[in-house]
Amino acid sequence: MTQPNPAAHRIAFLLVEGFALMSFAAVTEPLRAANLLAGRRIYETFFFAAGSEPAEFLDSSSAASVAVAALGEASGEFDLAFVVAGGDPVGFRDDGVFQWLRRQARHGCVLGGVSGGPAVLANAGVMQNRRMTLHWEHSGALEERQPGLLLERTLYVVDRDRMTCAGGTAPLDMMHALIAEHHGTDFARRVSDWFMHTDVRPAGGPQRAGLAQRYGTNSHTVLAAIETMENHIADPLPLPDLARLVGVSARHLNRKFGADLGCSAGAFYRDLRLGKSRELLRQTGLPVLEIAIATGFSSAAHFATAFRRRFGEAPSRHRLDPRPGNQF
Repeated sequence: MTQPNPAAHRIAFLLVEGFALMSFAAVTEPLRAANLLAGRRIYETFFFAAGSEPAEFLDSSSAASVAVAALGEASGEFDLAFVVAGGDPVGFRDDGVFQWLRRQARHGCVLGGVSGGPAVLANAGVMQNRRMTLHWEHSGALEERQPGLLLERTLYVVDRDRMTCAGGTAPLDMMHALIAEHHGTDFARRVSDWFMHTDVRPAGGPQRAGLAQRYGTNSHTVLAAIETMENHIADPLPLPDLARLVGVSARHLNRKFGADLGCSAGAFYRDLRLGKSRELLRQTGLPVLEIAIATGFSSAAHFATAFRRRFGEAPSRHRLDPRPGNQF
């Protein structure tokens, strides 16, 4: 039996009635397994029901019930708060829930949404200028209601203090990335292996080929580093921190990138972020400064210089509909 640990991450799950049971299991079970494999409680989980009515149990999509507390009973500070929703999340409206989510965001809590949960986050107004994803069943309706969202058709998206996931089995991949960031890739792999989840997918799948096919390498070190980079586009990690999460030295990581990909890890990371910025330029109307920040550059000028060096043109030349004020 695991023991409490004052350093454990406190994670709140806010469930909307009719939440997808598979998504719920895929986002919570890796935390249970992590505690088991660590031999101590490294994650503490708390379950709350959306809405003002007191509830002891909440029904999932398959009518299986989960024990919950009322949201008003949520006390203390949380490191993460996930919304798990099904049904009609785009039409979900609850001022109490929205206020609670906004309050958590102000206090520095990382907010996450699973399955229909990202739509609830968007309705609460906490996804401005954050990349996000949503289950394909709901994404069209959400785009119609909120056309300014940075909505991607991917398995999951981690953008600074927001984590969104399309649901189904995709939370297994997202939680692998989360556990890897907290406890390293080797431990995260042990958790994934516990569920025979041996083919961990990157955040951008399945619309793209797997990392090994895309980059032509089977190196576990290189692939783990790229996966970590993809989860830190807006808040790029220093090379020593990246190497530590992968479980090697910075020198060894650079050597592996040079041998397998012909460039340093830092150069690859910069090009990865610039590639994402080009996507945002082509697909959104965000100002250049906001795109720069969303891809980890400290200023529009710094971003424009790096962009010109990489692509030979100013960022404005890559817009489908260039607008005044975006010329750099």
